[in-house]
Amino acid sequence: MNNSNQSEIPRLRAFNFTIFGTSVLVASYFPLFYAGLGFSKSQIGLLYALGPMISIVANLLWSIASDKFRTIKKIMLILLLGEIIMSAVLSISTSFSVIVLVITIFYFFFYPVFPLSDTLAINAAKRANKSFITIRIFGSIGYAFFALFIGYLLSFLGSSRTMWVTIGIAGIALLITLFMKDQSAPVAKMDMSGIWRILKQKELLWFFGCVFSLAIAVRMNDAFLTVTLNDLGASEDMIGWSQLASSLSEVPIFLLLSIYGEKIKELPLLIFASLMFATRFLLVSLADSALDIILVQTLHSLSFGVFYVTSIRMLTRLVPDEYRATGMALFTIAWSSASGLLSGTFGGMAFEQFGRERFYMIAVGFALLACIGFASRYMIRGPRPTIAPVPAAHEAERKDLPE
Repeated sequence: MNNSNQSEIPRLRAFNFTIFGTSVLVASYFPLFYAGLGFSKSQIGLLYALGPMISIVANLLWSIASDKFRTIKKIMLILLLGEIIMSAVLSISTSFSVIVLVITIFYFFFYPVFPLSDTLAINAAKRANKSFITIRIFGSIGYAFFALFIGYLLSFLGSSRTMWVTIGIAGIALLITLFMKDQSAPVAKMDMSGIWRILKQKELLWFFGCVFSLAIAVRMNDAFLTVTLNDLGASEDMIGWSQLASSLSEVPIFLLLSIYGEKIKELPLLIFASLMFATRFLLVSLADSALDIILVQTLHSLSFGVFYVTSIRMLTRLVPDEYRATGMALFTIAWSSASGLLSGTFGGMAFEQFGRERFYMIAVGFALLACIGFASRYMIRGPRPTIAPVPAAHEAERKDLPE
């Protein structure tokens, strides 16, 4: 086994650990930064919604650039440098219209870091004969660490220093990138003919519809959880504890389901996960204190942990290898991009107009709708469908795609 391949693994683990610090900031502390500037809930929701909208275009463009120039490292350096520059501009911006423009550019650099990082990790793990999870799990550990560390740091510095913390963490990631080996980018391209073949599957369409409904509820919570905690008097360090509770709780569930999950059919697990999401959001709506919400966050393991592993498993069953990139792209649009755009835009207005309790009851409704969808499909579905295999003429192209 090549020693250079082995030596690359620790660097990628450190990189995954670090970049999830910026994910903590964007998901949990940027909304507090906006609230500190005096923005309304509707304005905060709009700023959140810009991210998923931009990610659709940004991920595509930077993946094409990475593939065209056959480099991931150089693209990653550009992305991280762009994050740092935009964070510096955000730190001195106070006008809502200016921040809309700057955060849009920030998201353009921020979101593509993660899929490209996964590509680096998958390729390096394959060369070193290791499992991808041995690298990726350091992202979850990093998220848990930074959730707590950033919370205490900002409780000392104040939320106005959020962007300077972002610059520091992105700077560390940039430094680690300088010492990583470059790789060409064998990114699987979306097969446009595959979209039609996939969308002809009734079971897969049903699955995407349920995922989208559940995702609206999840993204509503993601956008306004820290705002809710702040309204209940939580300090930045308490918000860090809430993120720590959720991120650490998912690790054992990931490991357990990777070992034993195949013994249980997908739809019963998805029904269970949807019910856990609904229960989680119901408890947040009824919570009287920030401590109550932190305790509720431990349900992240039984909701997101079960859902994510099971949904990826179901997707790989329904979509054959030759259309895997297409299927994953459609799943990402349903789970992150389209749902985040909708929940951020209308969620902010709902929170402002109806208050926390009704806002979270709306989320409960979407989660229960997904639960009913999964349950009804479980009761009425027929034989498992399959997609016709890829034509022989395209077989040579398929061999160039990563497995």
